[in-house]
Amino acid sequence: MVELRALQWSLLAAMLALWHWVTRNPDVAFFFGEPLVVFRRIWTWFTRGDGSLQIGPGRAGWFTLHLPAEIYPHLIVTLSETVIAFVIGAALGTAAGLWLALAPRTGVVLHPYVKAANSMPRVILAPIFATWFGLGIWSKVALAITLVFFVVFFNVYQGVKEVDPGILASSRVMGASRRQLLHTVYLPSALSWLFSSLHNAVGLAFVGAVVGEYLGSARGIGYLILQAEGTFDVNGVFAGIIVLTVFALLLDGMVSFIERRYMIWRPALGETRRL
Repeated sequence: MVELRALQWSLLAAMLALWHWVTRNPDVAFFFGEPLVVFRRIWTWFTRGDGSLQIGPGRAGWFTLHLPAEIYPHLIVTLSETVIAFVIGAALGTAAGLWLALAPRTGVVLHPYVKAANSMPRVILAPIFATWFGLGIWSKVALAITLVFFVVFFNVYQGVKEVDPGILASSRVMGASRRQLLHTVYLPSALSWLFSSLHNAVGLAFVGAVVGEYLGSARGIGYLILQAEGTFDVNGVFAGIIVLTVFALLLDGMVSFIERRYMIWRPALGETRRL
């Protein structure tokens, strides 16, 4: 494991060194930024300025939260949109996947509508959500939910459908009720599929939040990136991308932590390698 981590960090260091070397040419740096300038920008965002965030509905809100640096209000808004959409979208996707997998007739009836909704480019819904919910966080949350929902739904649905018929038949012979089958057969079967989808859903939740901020907002990391693009500040764009990536990895790490707690039967990477 130590050797693996060393290789990963070495690869990252090599990529940063290559980025620094290539962008020593000003013409290249105009398009790809300069890593030292990018990281200096991130440091400045987190250490300087005076941020404030209105808590509550309306422009005045209930009260003003004063924060130590300029980026924190933007970061709080984007993370709030992402986490809310991730939780709601995952919950709705799990419930819908279980429901349609366990109700075959209903699933057949709704199948073409689900496929049609999944085929629709959900980004085009952003203006509609902005009209319905305004330019606050809820229009971004709604857009992100539509992205998270379907990836979780299809994985849970497939996980339930992949239940071993032999195990299902044996459980029924032993007198298992429908609720017992749900808790002891269907859910464990879908759990692996569910966590696999949640790792993908983390990135999609961030995509929905940032795209919504692009289309209309006054706060958020997407708003900062958009402002940097408007002034051809490529270093600011890369700084925003790196900040989003780091926090997406942190959220994905939380999902991995929960996964390890609930899937203790699955061998760890080192154990798998030894086997």
